[in-house]
Amino acid sequence: MTDETERMRRWRLLVGPPADDADSGVSLSADDRRVDGALGAVYDRTGPGGTGGGKRSAGLGSSAPRVVGWLEDIRTYFPSSVVQVLQRDAVERLQLHQLLLEPELLEAVEPDVELVATIMGLSRLLPETSRATARLVVGRVVRQIEERLAERTRSSIRGALQRSSRSRRPRRTADIDWPRTIAANLRHWIPERRTVVPERLIGYGRRENQVQRHVVVAIDQSGSMAESVVYAAVFGAVLASLKSLRTSLVVFDTRVVDLTDQLTDPVDVLFGVQLGGGTDINKAVAHCQELITAPNDSIFVLISDLYEGGIHGELIRRMNAMKLAGVQVVALLALSDNGAPAYDRDHAAALEAIGVPAFACTPDAFPDLLACAIESGEVAAWAHRYRAERA
Repeated sequence: MTDETERMRRWRLLVGPPADDADSGVSLSADDRRVDGALGAVYDRTGPGGTGGGKRSAGLGSSAPRVVGWLEDIRTYFPSSVVQVLQRDAVERLQLHQLLLEPELLEAVEPDVELVATIMGLSRLLPETSRATARLVVGRVVRQIEERLAERTRSSIRGALQRSSRSRRPRRTADIDWPRTIAANLRHWIPERRTVVPERLIGYGRRENQVQRHVVVAIDQSGSMAESVVYAAVFGAVLASLKSLRTSLVVFDTRVVDLTDQLTDPVDVLFGVQLGGGTDINKAVAHCQELITAPNDSIFVLISDLYEGGIHGELIRRMNAMKLAGVQVVALLALSDNGAPAYDRDHAAALEAIGVPAFACTPDAFPDLLACAIESGEVAAWAHRYRAERA
Protein backbone atom coordinates (compact mmCIF):
# COMPACT_ATOMS: atom_id res chain seq x y z
CA MET A 1 0.00 0.00 0.00
CA THR A 2 1.45 3.35 -1.08
CA ASP A 3 1.61 6.34 1.23
CA GLU A 4 -1.02 8.10 -0.86
CA THR A 5 -3.38 5.09 -0.72
CA GLU A 6 -2.95 4.86 3.07
CA ARG A 7 -3.58 8.60 3.41
CA MET A 8 -6.79 8.34 1.37
CA ARG A 9 -7.88 5.30 3.40
CA ARG A 10 -7.42 7.15 6.69
CA TRP A 11 -9.19 10.22 5.31
CA ARG A 12 -12.12 8.11 4.14
CA LEU A 13 -12.48 6.52 7.62
CA LEU A 14 -12.30 9.96 9.20
CA VAL A 15 -14.97 11.73 7.09
CA GLY A 16 -17.17 8.78 6.21
CA PRO A 17 -18.70 7.91 2.83
CA PRO A 18 -19.43 10.63 0.24
CA ALA A 19 -22.73 12.45 0.79
CA ASP A 20 -23.89 11.94 -2.81
CA ASP A 21 -23.48 8.14 -2.87
CA ALA A 22 -20.54 8.51 -5.26
CA ASP A 23 -17.68 6.00 -5.13
CA SER A 24 -14.97 7.43 -2.90
CA GLY A 25 -12.31 5.56 -4.88
CA VAL A 26 -11.02 3.96 -1.67
CA SER A 27 -11.26 0.22 -1.18
CA LEU A 28 -11.99 -0.80 2.42
CA SER A 29 -11.06 -4.19 3.82
CA ALA A 30 -13.45 -6.17 6.01
CA ASP A 31 -11.76 -4.79 9.11
CA ASP A 32 -11.91 -1.27 7.71
CA ARG A 33 -15.65 -1.66 7.13
CA ARG A 34 -16.12 -2.66 10.78
CA VAL A 35 -14.11 0.39 11.89
CA ASP A 36 -16.17 2.55 9.53
CA GLY A 37 -19.39 1.14 10.94
CA ALA A 38 -18.25 1.68 14.55
CA LEU A 39 -17.40 5.32 13.86
CA GLY A 40 -20.54 5.85 11.82
CA ALA A 41 -22.71 4.55 14.66
CA VAL A 42 -21.61 7.48 16.83
CA TYR A 43 -20.78 10.20 14.35
CA ASP A 44 -23.79 9.77 12.07
CA ARG A 45 -24.03 13.11 10.29
CA THR A 46 -27.75 12.74 9.77
CA GLY A 47 -28.46 11.37 13.23
CA PRO A 48 -28.59 12.82 16.73
CA GLY A 49 -25.93 15.46 17.35
CA GLY A 50 -24.98 15.57 13.64
CA THR A 51 -24.55 18.58 11.39
CA GLY A 52 -26.21 17.26 8.26
CA GLY A 53 -24.85 16.57 4.80
CA GLY A 54 -23.26 13.15 5.31
CA LYS A 55 -24.35 9.63 4.58
CA ARG A 56 -23.60 7.82 7.82
CA SER A 57 -26.80 6.28 9.14
CA ALA A 58 -25.85 3.23 11.18
CA GLY A 59 -26.65 4.46 14.67
CA LEU A 60 -26.86 2.31 17.74
CA GLY A 61 -30.59 2.38 18.18
CA SER A 62 -31.92 1.34 21.57
CA SER A 63 -30.71 -2.24 21.57
CA ALA A 64 -28.30 -3.22 24.31
CA PRO A 65 -26.97 -6.24 22.35
CA ARG A 66 -26.19 -3.96 19.41
CA VAL A 67 -24.33 -1.57 21.70
CA VAL A 68 -22.37 -4.46 23.21
CA GLY A 69 -21.34 -5.56 19.71
CA TRP A 70 -20.25 -2.01 18.94
CA LEU A 71 -18.19 -1.92 22.15
CA GLU A 72 -16.48 -5.15 21.13
CA ASP A 73 -15.61 -3.62 17.75
CA ILE A 74 -14.12 -0.41 19.10
CA ARG A 75 -12.07 -2.32 21.69
CA THR A 76 -10.72 -4.50 18.88
CA TYR A 77 -9.64 -1.66 16.61
CA PHE A 78 -8.80 1.26 18.91
CA PRO A 79 -6.53 1.80 21.95
CA SER A 80 -8.10 2.19 25.39
CA SER A 81 -7.79 6.00 25.41
CA VAL A 82 -9.73 6.26 22.13
CA VAL A 83 -12.32 3.71 23.33
CA GLN A 84 -13.07 5.92 26.32
CA VAL A 85 -13.58 8.97 24.07
CA LEU A 86 -15.90 7.01 21.76
CA GLN A 87 -17.93 5.75 24.73
CA ARG A 88 -18.37 9.25 26.13
CA ASP A 89 -19.38 10.62 22.72
CA ALA A 90 -21.88 7.78 22.25
CA VAL A 91 -23.55 8.44 25.60
CA GLU A 92 -23.71 12.18 24.91
CA ARG A 93 -24.66 12.20 21.21
CA LEU A 94 -26.99 9.20 21.16
CA GLN A 95 -28.59 9.60 24.59
CA LEU A 96 -27.59 6.12 25.76
CA HIS A 97 -27.89 6.82 29.48
CA GLN A 98 -30.76 4.38 29.92
CA LEU A 99 -28.72 1.59 28.32
CA LEU A 100 -26.12 2.02 31.07
CA LEU A 101 -28.74 0.58 33.40
CA GLU A 102 -28.50 -2.79 31.66
CA PRO A 103 -26.02 -5.32 33.13
CA GLU A 104 -24.81 -6.69 29.78
CA LEU A 105 -23.78 -3.20 28.66
CA LEU A 106 -22.06 -2.35 31.94
CA GLU A 107 -20.04 -5.55 31.66
CA ALA A 108 -18.85 -4.57 28.18
CA VAL A 109 -17.79 -0.94 28.66
CA GLU A 110 -14.21 0.27 29.12
CA PRO A 111 -14.29 1.78 32.63
CA ASP A 112 -12.95 5.28 33.30
CA VAL A 113 -13.56 8.14 35.71
CA GLU A 114 -16.18 9.81 33.54
CA LEU A 115 -18.12 6.56 33.20
CA VAL A 116 -18.12 6.26 37.00
CA ALA A 117 -19.45 9.82 37.18
CA THR A 118 -22.25 8.86 34.80
CA ILE A 119 -23.11 5.79 36.89
CA MET A 120 -23.14 7.95 40.03
CA GLY A 121 -25.58 10.31 38.35
CA LEU A 122 -27.84 7.36 37.51
CA SER A 123 -27.42 5.56 40.85
CA ARG A 124 -30.96 6.36 42.01
CA LEU A 125 -32.33 4.72 38.85
CA LEU A 126 -30.22 1.57 38.94
CA PRO A 127 -32.39 -1.55 39.16
CA GLU A 128 -31.21 -4.35 41.41
CA THR A 129 -30.23 -6.39 38.36
CA SER A 130 -27.68 -3.69 37.40
CA ARG A 131 -26.50 -2.51 40.81
CA ALA A 132 -24.04 -5.35 41.45
CA THR A 133 -22.53 -4.97 37.97
CA ALA A 134 -22.30 -1.20 38.44
CA ARG A 135 -20.38 -1.71 41.69
CA LEU A 136 -17.93 -3.98 39.88
CA VAL A 137 -17.37 -1.34 37.17
CA VAL A 138 -16.87 1.41 39.75
CA GLY A 139 -14.58 -0.87 41.73
CA ARG A 140 -12.37 -1.44 38.69
CA VAL A 141 -11.89 2.29 38.21
CA VAL A 142 -11.23 2.81 41.93
CA ARG A 143 -8.51 0.13 41.82
CA GLN A 144 -6.94 1.78 38.78
CA ILE A 145 -6.79 5.12 40.61
CA GLU A 146 -5.42 3.48 43.75
CA GLU A 147 -2.68 1.75 41.75
CA ARG A 148 -1.75 5.10 40.23
CA LEU A 149 -1.84 7.27 43.34
CA ALA A 150 -2.15 5.38 46.62
CA GLU A 151 1.47 4.43 47.37
CA ARG A 152 2.78 7.81 46.34
CA THR A 153 0.23 9.49 48.58
CA ARG A 154 1.15 7.36 51.58
CA SER A 155 4.86 7.95 50.99
CA SER A 156 4.42 11.73 50.66
CA ILE A 157 2.29 11.97 53.80
CA ARG A 158 4.56 9.78 55.91
CA GLY A 159 7.60 11.77 54.83
CA ALA A 160 5.88 15.07 55.59
CA LEU A 161 4.78 13.86 59.03
CA GLN A 162 8.30 12.72 59.83
CA ARG A 163 9.86 15.99 58.69
CA SER A 164 7.25 18.08 60.51
CA SER A 165 8.20 16.40 63.78
CA ARG A 166 11.85 17.36 63.36
CA SER A 167 13.53 18.11 66.67
CA ARG A 168 16.32 20.58 67.36
CA ARG A 169 17.45 18.44 70.31
CA PRO A 170 17.69 14.82 69.18
CA ARG A 171 18.24 12.68 72.25
CA ARG A 172 19.67 9.67 70.47
CA THR A 173 22.11 9.23 67.60
CA ALA A 174 19.42 7.30 65.76
CA ASP A 175 17.18 10.40 65.88
CA ILE A 176 19.70 12.63 64.08
CA ASP A 177 18.84 13.58 60.50
CA TRP A 178 22.43 13.60 59.23
CA PRO A 179 21.87 15.03 55.71
CA ARG A 180 19.98 18.01 57.10
CA THR A 181 22.41 18.40 60.01
CA ILE A 182 25.35 18.55 57.60
CA ALA A 183 23.54 20.99 55.29
CA ALA A 184 22.73 23.27 58.24
CA ASN A 185 26.39 23.30 59.41
CA LEU A 186 28.30 23.68 56.15
CA ARG A 187 29.62 27.07 57.27
CA HIS A 188 31.52 25.16 59.95
CA TRP A 189 33.47 23.15 57.38
CA ILE A 190 37.17 22.67 58.34
CA PRO A 191 39.08 22.09 55.09
CA GLU A 192 42.31 20.78 56.62
CA ARG A 193 40.37 18.13 58.52
CA ARG A 194 37.82 17.59 55.75
CA THR A 195 35.02 17.59 58.25
CA VAL A 196 32.01 19.59 59.40
CA VAL A 197 31.61 20.62 63.02
CA PRO A 198 27.91 20.06 63.79
CA GLU A 199 27.23 22.93 66.15
CA ARG A 200 23.48 22.49 65.58
CA LEU A 201 21.93 19.05 65.40
CA ILE A 202 18.73 18.42 63.49
CA GLY A 203 16.82 15.26 64.15
CA TYR A 204 13.44 13.63 64.05
CA GLY A 205 11.11 13.73 67.00
CA ARG A 206 10.26 10.51 68.78
CA ARG A 207 7.40 8.76 67.05
CA GLU A 208 5.37 8.63 70.26
CA ASN A 209 5.52 12.43 70.48
CA GLN A 210 4.04 13.01 67.04
CA VAL A 211 0.70 14.81 67.01
CA GLN A 212 -2.03 13.19 64.95
CA ARG A 213 -3.09 15.52 62.14
CA HIS A 214 -6.73 15.86 61.16
CA VAL A 215 -7.58 16.16 57.46
CA VAL A 216 -11.15 17.24 56.71
CA VAL A 217 -12.33 17.08 53.09
CA ALA A 218 -15.65 18.63 52.05
CA ILE A 219 -16.79 17.82 48.52
CA ASP A 220 -19.49 19.58 46.50
CA GLN A 221 -21.99 17.12 44.95
CA SER A 222 -23.07 19.40 42.10
CA GLY A 223 -22.96 17.74 38.69
CA SER A 224 -19.88 19.60 37.45
CA MET A 225 -17.86 18.21 40.35
CA ALA A 226 -18.44 14.53 39.51
CA GLU A 227 -14.84 13.68 38.56
CA SER A 228 -13.59 15.49 41.67
CA VAL A 229 -15.93 13.37 43.81
CA VAL A 230 -14.44 10.17 42.38
CA TYR A 231 -10.87 11.20 43.15
CA ALA A 232 -11.78 12.63 46.57
CA ALA A 233 -13.37 9.32 47.57
CA VAL A 234 -10.23 7.39 46.66
CA PHE A 235 -7.90 9.86 48.37
CA GLY A 236 -10.14 9.83 51.43
CA ALA A 237 -9.84 6.05 51.69
CA VAL A 238 -6.05 6.17 51.24
CA LEU A 239 -5.66 8.86 53.93
CA ALA A 240 -7.96 6.95 56.27
CA SER A 241 -5.60 3.97 56.02
CA LEU A 242 -2.81 6.01 57.65
CA LYS A 243 -2.89 5.68 61.44
CA SER A 244 -0.92 8.92 61.81
CA LEU A 245 -3.84 10.84 60.28
CA ARG A 246 -7.43 11.29 61.28
CA THR A 247 -9.52 11.73 58.15
CA SER A 248 -13.07 13.05 57.74
CA LEU A 249 -15.00 13.15 54.47
CA VAL A 250 -18.16 15.22 54.03
CA VAL A 251 -20.28 15.57 50.89
CA PHE A 252 -22.88 18.26 50.46
CA ASP A 253 -25.51 19.92 48.31
CA THR A 254 -28.19 21.71 50.33
CA ARG A 255 -27.73 18.87 52.84
CA VAL A 256 -24.54 17.77 54.52
CA VAL A 257 -23.72 14.04 54.71
CA ASP A 258 -20.73 12.73 56.66
CA LEU A 259 -19.34 9.63 54.91
CA THR A 260 -16.32 9.18 57.18
CA ASP A 261 -17.55 5.83 58.47
CA GLN A 262 -17.57 4.49 54.89
CA LEU A 263 -13.97 5.42 54.07
CA THR A 264 -12.79 1.83 54.35
CA ASP A 265 -14.44 1.27 50.95
CA PRO A 266 -14.39 4.16 48.43
CA VAL A 267 -17.00 2.34 46.34
CA ASP A 268 -19.43 2.66 49.26
CA VAL A 269 -18.56 6.36 49.42
CA LEU A 270 -19.33 6.84 45.72
CA PHE A 271 -22.67 5.07 45.99
CA GLY A 272 -23.45 7.30 48.97
CA VAL A 273 -23.10 10.39 46.79
CA GLN A 274 -26.13 11.95 45.09
CA LEU A 275 -24.94 14.19 42.26
CA GLY A 276 -26.91 17.30 41.38
CA GLY A 277 -29.24 19.53 43.36
CA GLY A 278 -28.62 22.89 45.04
CA THR A 279 -25.56 23.98 46.99
CA ASP A 280 -25.10 25.36 50.50
CA ILE A 281 -21.34 25.60 50.97
CA ASN A 282 -21.60 27.69 54.12
CA LYS A 283 -23.67 25.00 55.81
CA ALA A 284 -21.07 22.37 54.93
CA VAL A 285 -18.18 24.51 56.18
CA ALA A 286 -20.08 25.10 59.45
CA HIS A 287 -20.39 21.34 59.91
CA CYS A 288 -16.67 20.87 59.25
CA GLN A 289 -15.81 23.58 61.78
CA GLU A 290 -17.53 21.52 64.42
CA LEU A 291 -15.43 18.48 63.48
CA ILE A 292 -12.16 20.35 64.05
CA THR A 293 -11.08 20.28 67.69
CA ALA A 294 -7.35 21.05 67.27
CA PRO A 295 -7.08 23.86 64.68
CA ASN A 296 -3.28 24.07 64.67
CA ASP A 297 -3.06 20.39 63.72
CA SER A 298 -5.88 20.40 61.16
CA ILE A 299 -6.13 20.76 57.38
CA PHE A 300 -9.41 21.66 55.72
CA VAL A 301 -9.84 21.04 51.99
CA LEU A 302 -12.99 22.41 50.35
CA ILE A 303 -13.57 21.00 46.85
CA SER A 304 -16.19 23.12 45.12
CA ASP A 305 -16.86 25.36 42.14
CA LEU A 306 -17.87 27.95 44.79
CA TYR A 307 -21.33 28.64 43.34
CA GLU A 308 -23.02 29.31 46.67
CA GLY A 309 -26.72 28.89 47.30
CA GLY A 310 -26.37 29.68 51.00
CA ILE A 311 -25.21 32.84 52.75
CA HIS A 312 -22.46 34.38 50.61
CA GLY A 313 -20.79 36.69 53.11
CA GLU A 314 -21.03 34.16 55.92
CA LEU A 315 -19.08 31.61 53.89
CA ILE A 316 -16.08 33.93 53.53
CA ARG A 317 -16.21 34.96 57.19
CA ARG A 318 -16.35 31.33 58.28
CA MET A 319 -13.40 30.31 56.08
CA ASN A 320 -11.43 33.28 57.42
CA ALA A 321 -12.25 32.31 61.01
CA MET A 322 -10.94 28.80 60.40
CA LYS A 323 -7.72 30.18 58.93
CA LEU A 324 -7.20 32.65 61.78
CA ALA A 325 -7.74 29.84 64.28
CA GLY A 326 -4.74 28.03 62.81
CA VAL A 327 -6.38 25.60 60.37
CA GLN A 328 -4.58 25.07 57.05
CA VAL A 329 -7.39 25.97 54.62
CA VAL A 330 -7.43 25.42 50.86
CA ALA A 331 -10.23 25.62 48.27
CA LEU A 332 -9.91 23.36 45.24
CA LEU A 333 -12.07 24.41 42.30
CA ALA A 334 -11.57 20.88 40.97
CA LEU A 335 -9.61 17.73 41.81
CA SER A 336 -9.44 16.61 38.24
CA ASP A 337 -7.21 15.86 35.26
CA ASN A 338 -9.37 18.16 33.13
CA GLY A 339 -8.71 21.51 34.81
CA ALA A 340 -11.21 23.79 36.51
CA PRO A 341 -14.84 23.80 35.38
CA ALA A 342 -16.83 27.03 35.44
CA TYR A 343 -16.55 28.50 38.92
CA ASP A 344 -17.60 31.57 40.89
CA ARG A 345 -14.70 33.96 40.31
CA ASP A 346 -15.94 36.48 42.87
CA HIS A 347 -15.88 33.89 45.64
CA ALA A 348 -12.49 32.59 44.49
CA ALA A 349 -11.08 36.14 44.59
CA ALA A 350 -12.62 36.75 48.02
CA LEU A 351 -10.93 33.62 49.38
CA GLU A 352 -7.60 34.59 47.85
CA ALA A 353 -7.93 38.01 49.50
CA ILE A 354 -8.03 36.41 52.97
CA GLY A 355 -5.08 34.14 52.19
CA VAL A 356 -7.00 30.99 51.24
CA PRO A 357 -5.71 29.71 47.88
CA ALA A 358 -8.44 28.77 45.41
CA PHE A 359 -7.31 26.80 42.37
CA ALA A 360 -7.82 23.58 40.44
CA CYS A 361 -5.47 20.73 41.31
CA THR A 362 -4.70 17.51 39.46
CA PRO A 363 -4.87 14.21 41.35
CA ASP A 364 -1.13 13.69 40.72
CA ALA A 365 -0.30 16.96 42.52
CA PHE A 366 -2.69 16.47 45.44
CA PRO A 367 -0.28 14.35 47.56
CA ASP A 368 2.33 17.12 47.33
CA LEU A 369 -0.25 19.70 48.36
CA LEU A 370 -1.16 17.72 51.47
CA ALA A 371 2.50 17.11 52.28
CA CYS A 372 3.15 20.85 52.10
CA ALA A 373 0.21 21.58 54.42
CA ILE A 374 1.47 19.01 56.93
CA GLU A 375 5.15 19.88 56.82
CA SER A 376 5.39 23.66 56.43
CA GLY A 377 1.92 25.10 56.25
CA GLU A 378 2.99 27.32 53.33
CA VAL A 379 0.03 26.25 51.19
CA ALA A 380 -0.46 29.64 49.52
CA ALA A 381 3.17 29.70 48.36
CA TRP A 382 2.90 26.11 47.12
CA ALA A 383 -0.28 26.99 45.20
CA HIS A 384 1.43 30.03 43.64
CA ARG A 385 4.34 27.90 42.39
CA TYR A 386 1.98 25.18 41.17
CA ARG A 387 -0.11 27.62 39.14
CA ALA A 388 3.00 29.25 37.69
CA GLU A 389 4.33 25.88 36.54
CA ARG A 390 1.05 25.05 34.82
CA ALA A 391 0.57 28.45 33.22
